[in-house]
Amino acid sequence: MAEKDLEKAESASAAPQYEQGYAESTKEGTKWTRFWDSWKRNPNARMVTEAVDEEGKPLEDQPPAEPALAMKLKDRHLQMIAIGGSIGTGLFVGSGSALEAGGPASLIIAYGLIGIMLFCTVQALGELAVAFPVAGSFAVYASRFIDPAWGFAMAWNYALSWLVTLPLEIVAASITVGYWPGSRSTNPAAWVTIFLVVIISINLFGVRGYGEAEFVFSIIKVLAVIGFIILGIIIDTGGISGQPYIGAKFWYNPGAFHNGFKGLCSVFVTAAFSFAGTELVGLCAAETDNPRKTLPTAVKQVFWRIVLFYMVSLTIVGCLVPYTDPGLIGASSSDANASPFVIAVKNAGISVVPSIMNVVILIAVLSVGNSSVYGASRTIAALADRGQAPKFLGYIDRSGRPLAAIVFSSAFGFLAYIVAAGNDKREQAFTWMLAISGLSAIFNWTSICICHIRFRKAWAVQGHTLDELAFKSQATVYGSYVGAIFNVLILIAQFWTGFAPVGYGELTAGERVQTFFEAYLAFPIVALFYIVYKLVYKTKFKRAHEIDVTSGKREMNLAAILAEERAEQAKWPMWKKVYKTLC
Repeated sequence: MAEKDLEKAESASAAPQYEQGYAESTKEGTKWTRFWDSWKRNPNARMVTEAVDEEGKPLEDQPPAEPALAMKLKDRHLQMIAIGGSIGTGLFVGSGSALEAGGPASLIIAYGLIGIMLFCTVQALGELAVAFPVAGSFAVYASRFIDPAWGFAMAWNYALSWLVTLPLEIVAASITVGYWPGSRSTNPAAWVTIFLVVIISINLFGVRGYGEAEFVFSIIKVLAVIGFIILGIIIDTGGISGQPYIGAKFWYNPGAFHNGFKGLCSVFVTAAFSFAGTELVGLCAAETDNPRKTLPTAVKQVFWRIVLFYMVSLTIVGCLVPYTDPGLIGASSSDANASPFVIAVKNAGISVVPSIMNVVILIAVLSVGNSSVYGASRTIAALADRGQAPKFLGYIDRSGRPLAAIVFSSAFGFLAYIVAAGNDKREQAFTWMLAISGLSAIFNWTSICICHIRFRKAWAVQGHTLDELAFKSQATVYGSYVGAIFNVLILIAQFWTGFAPVGYGELTAGERVQTFFEAYLAFPIVALFYIVYKLVYKTKFKRAHEIDVTSGKREMNLAAILAEERAEQAKWPMWKKVYKTLC
């Protein structure tokens, strides 16, 4: 069948059709009345197009419903969210503390291992999200495939990680802005206000505003990283006038490793925080017009982003900046507010580029802060829809915005005003917020891998074959085992470095306790959510034959569409088959 005919068939078989309701009223009246009405509640809208229980199963008595969220994310939005979604302060600023703690070799090893694990995880998520493009995907999958109590814990863990990431990113912005001497006389609270206004405004434009902003932000970040890689190679090989050849000099002196194996383990949480946000493509599936076609491409982009934007750029950083540089965050210096990317260029005697890199970092802050409000608001609204959060947070307006959840999520940004308390308080806040958001990503990724393993088991037990899936994980189910095991090993390594950090013999008992919770704060939070929900609702672990593998699908005649598509793909030339497999 021709491609246009295939698209028509998809449209006819897409989401079930709903009666024209409150959402249509925004198309009537004057421009002002339409704008005003768009903020009013749509009483028929829910985060899912069916009324479901906490496990994602449809209720017998279905009330009237309309799709709550506006499905306005396009292919280009999703691809750029996947490519640039997690290029933020974790890479541009946080990598400095990782370099200082473990040295350049530990930096590459830790980021590389996290990257391999994340490739497996995102592939598993892609398979689940294409099959079940439901709102609040992480909560639904964990509740449906593992245990409702675990789903509740993971949903709130994920929401909380994004809630604290917003002020964390704004605090990082205040550190970055301090690079310019003229800004140091300005009260940092002024910068907080500016960033908050911009981020909240973008999210109030709805998912289309989020998508367009991320599209622009991601292009800028990608170009900046590529530009840094090219410039870094020139600097390293002595291509800058007056600068010597550097090569791998800093790998020998002061050395490739710092603080030994423990230094390597201490880098893992920073690396995890840097990659946090990659899983947003799964959350975006519910607001994508055709996730079956757009999501696989976005998921495949993750591999190339890990290799190019992280591994190559950090290798160059490790060659250009020694871990003893006093400007790195974590080093014993009063000037602990510079990115290793900026330091690398600054040390080469280039005066203009560092300022450009700092502008890019500020854009990255806006981008991740933008994603913070998006990720938290959608997860919280989905929780409210299932009765696991206060009902008012499930308020969906007639334009498809989870308005109450957006306001609630944005309010956490005001925690960033702690920057006005001085550098010491600011850096303490940065550390604690990083502790909450960094390790929570590990729990979510572990949960995604286990969900995929349980889904594959249930899929087979209930008589289904892999040919019925629109997208299959390239890492297969064994990749999910690798991802789950590796995540558990990271948690163990982080427990060790938190319990006995580098130089712990010189710490007092109080300092040891503080250091442990800085490294492992997310664990007691997750345990508390899980245990309390388990005791109150007495939920049970799901067995394979009990797992629901049918609810939440958007396309009704998927088998016929896939058969036609695969027949069309069989006629592709070899180069196109290879390209589509890899990208």
